[in-house]
Amino acid sequence: MTNLQIPQWIADIPPHQPVLIAGPTASGKSALALHIAQSQGGVIINADALQVYSNWRILTARPTQKEESRAVHALYGHVDGQTHYSVGQWLRDIIPFITGDMRPIIVGGTGLYFSALTRGLVDIPAIPSDIQNLCEKRWKTEGISALAEELDDATRARIDLQNPMRVMRAWQVWRHTGKSLIDWQNETPPPLLELKTCSAIVFSTSTDWLNARIAQRFDQMVECGALDEARENFDNFSRSSPSGKAIGAAELISHLQGTLTLQEAIEQANIATRQYAKRQRTWFRSNMQKWQIFDPSLS
Repeated sequence: MTNLQIPQWIADIPPHQPVLIAGPTASGKSALALHIAQSQGGVIINADALQVYSNWRILTARPTQKEESRAVHALYGHVDGQTHYSVGQWLRDIIPFITGDMRPIIVGGTGLYFSALTRGLVDIPAIPSDIQNLCEKRWKTEGISALAEELDDATRARIDLQNPMRVMRAWQVWRHTGKSLIDWQNETPPPLLELKTCSAIVFSTSTDWLNARIAQRFDQMVECGALDEARENFDNFSRSSPSGKAIGAAELISHLQGTLTLQEAIEQANIATRQYAKRQRTWFRSNMQKWQIFDPSLS
């Protein structure tokens, strides 16, 4: 792991034990996963909701081809950018890897993936495209509050009503199944992996250290071809598409459209990334108290 000291407790992780690595974007968690895979063996499995998409390799900070050649990787870039991919689908896709011969090293920044993996997730039926389209249309024309008002009290009390994706998901589930999201969640089955059987590591860093890495990484993305990647996605780009939520995508597309200078696009992408990292850190602090904390900024 470049320029970072690996603490002894990480070096001493039993080589047969599953490893979970969560952390905010740009914190270095993928590098730690690669270090463990190379030193102890194992398959690195993606747990980042945007790195599943095939059309944004550079911008979502997926492992490079060189990094992928150094260890076995799974569930990276295996989904078309226009295809909705749920937590339930990810859980189904991960089963062959956590039940296979190679020790799983699961790494990413999507807390809901780890929660579903270690706490269980009810298998809600897939939402038909017509309901998804209706939901998106109503969101754009009526606002997210109109959808939230149609949800039951228990669901409204539990989900983040300021997060359009959470509200839209709850509304779609209710509209398609006739049963509330909370009722579905109350039928949660046992987890695929129990936390007590894993070495669970969560990155916790200083804000200044992480913000500096965020800015440095986006500059590196641009140098490594993020603009060319944006040009490849230009014709089919939509902010509302699943992969269109990749941070920096809309900003670079706006630059290509001539509405932002490159520097303005970079600055706006860095702001969005810092805001995203803050939300991630808040979620990890609330939901991962039993995980072991690793602060790479102290290395």
